[in-house]
Amino acid sequence: MSFRWWHAPVLALALTSAMAQEAAPPYLDAELSVEARVADLLARMTLEEKIGQMTLIENRSIDPAGVGRHALGGVLSGGGGYPLSGNTAEAWAAMVHAYQAAALDGRLGIPILYGVDAVHGHASVAGAVVFPHNIGLGAGRHARSARRRSGRARHGAGHP
Repeated sequence: MSFRWWHAPVLALALTSAMAQEAAPPYLDAELSVEARVADLLARMTLEEKIGQMTLIENRSIDPAGVGRHALGGVLSGGGGYPLSGNTAEAWAAMVHAYQAAALDGRLGIPILYGVDAVHGHASVAGAVVFPHNIGLGAGRHARSARRRSGRARHGAGHP
């Protein structure tokens, strides 16, 4: 059979149609039950991806590309784990976005959980509010001051 001028457009149309018919995998279908989505996702995952999803690693121990490469489930900024590019809110947002983008670009597109060691406020960000520690307030042995300060901290954190 010889090649005809109309073969290329017909072939392109057939491939485009076949690609358009490919539906998103069931685990991405919000209309399905959680159980069905989880079952589908787990069936697609390799053992390495399952191990990676159960792993939380400190941000100074891995770069964003490594998060994607190992399909990690979470990254943590522990004490002093601020961005190397600068300790500003913008640098924090850029750092977390880089890790998240790498995770989403992975084979299954699973987002990471990003954790921050911020028990008393986000003390790692320059200029952030840091709330007093209860034991420190008590150690001052000044009950009225402790009540006043803890009340401000609760109110500032959105508590009545």
